[in-house]
Amino acid sequence: MHGLHLTADLYHCDCDGLLMTDAEALAGLCRDATLAAGLTIVGEKWHVFPDYQGEPGGVTGTLLLAESHLAVHTWPERRGVTLDVYVCNFEADNSDKAERLMSALEESFRARESQRQHIMRGDRDGPVRTGDELLLESLNDTSVYGFRFARRILDQRTDYQHLELLESDELGLALRLDGSLMTSEADEFFYHEALIHPAAIAHPDPQRVLIVGGGDGGALEELLKHPSVRQATLVELDGGVVEVARQHLGRIHRGSLDDPRATVRIGDGAAFVRDTTERYDLVYLDLTDPETPAGPLYTEEFFAQCRRILAPGGALVLHLGSPFHEPRQVEGLAGALARTFAQVRGYGLHIPLYGSYWSLAVASDTLDPVALAADEAAARLEARGIDDLQYYNAGVHGALFALPNFYQRLMPQEADALALA
Repeated sequence: MHGLHLTADLYHCDCDGLLMTDAEALAGLCRDATLAAGLTIVGEKWHVFPDYQGEPGGVTGTLLLAESHLAVHTWPERRGVTLDVYVCNFEADNSDKAERLMSALEESFRARESQRQHIMRGDRDGPVRTGDELLLESLNDTSVYGFRFARRILDQRTDYQHLELLESDELGLALRLDGSLMTSEADEFFYHEALIHPAAIAHPDPQRVLIVGGGDGGALEELLKHPSVRQATLVELDGGVVEVARQHLGRIHRGSLDDPRATVRIGDGAAFVRDTTERYDLVYLDLTDPETPAGPLYTEEFFAQCRRILAPGGALVLHLGSPFHEPRQVEGLAGALARTFAQVRGYGLHIPLYGSYWSLAVASDTLDPVALAADEAAARLEARGIDDLQYYNAGVHGALFALPNFYQRLMPQEADALALA
């Protein structure tokens, strides 16, 4: 039968002790997480095993689901938990729901170490090839896309999130955080070149630059192609991401994390921006999506703090999401930027790993990347010796900012211009 089977072994759990010994507490957590994931409970059974002194010991329980099952067992004496989630995908694809359920439970148990296994059970079109793993991601509540991966290299929890490193012949190594693909060796140039170069080329002399997030080092690698950059500061909350990147993602960061011009800080980007007395020519927000723990960095308040630390002629650059699948998010973020900066220039491109045409923006009081003509962009690329690019070039620069009408209507200044046309 076609389905997804997830198992996880959790070690050194720092959760409330009741979740290890109290059947009702554990059952309540499992019920809530299952329903929140969109799965259907049709029955359940829980049993407490006494320890050698007759006190409550481990708990075994099962939720019977319309989609299949969730099974749990705890070892309080070892602070360990095993999880087993299976969903049938024959009539509908429930994979994303299973992933959300597993991630929610893992987060609740707060394991310092974990091992997760993904098993695809059968396929509508025939047996799955050995090692194949289909991972689906949501673009919104009704749209999903996915990739098959042949190998799973890492599956662990960092101090902040669930980190996976997967591999396929098409994408090479791919980094996934809390169930969302972040970057891959094969397609990273789409996002990283588009994030960095439009504003950096538009700026006549970028010297001091801040990247908030971007622990994989891909954005930093693109930034350091500009020889005028004397100091690049990268502030990443999750040191585990930087560690994995250094060990495994050299084809993405290409040594930039250890470049003498780069300073890598592990810590809260919001706190860094709030407290710094430095001024930067460019500030890049290379973050996970707004619905993740990075959400507070997608606010008007934080945008204002970024504006405060910009040097004259500086700009803030960030991604906004998919203008087709997430129009209200893109419109809301663009509006918050427009209330903070004198001008906001939206731009976009299709990013294969993200499954959609993607929206980014340059926000500034004075720097206007749209005003940079193609011949001047070409001259600056040549003068700076930047020729090892796979996506961005002088012609693409202008094309990135040529927005389709539906996207223009989400951008305050673009929408005003479209209405007058």
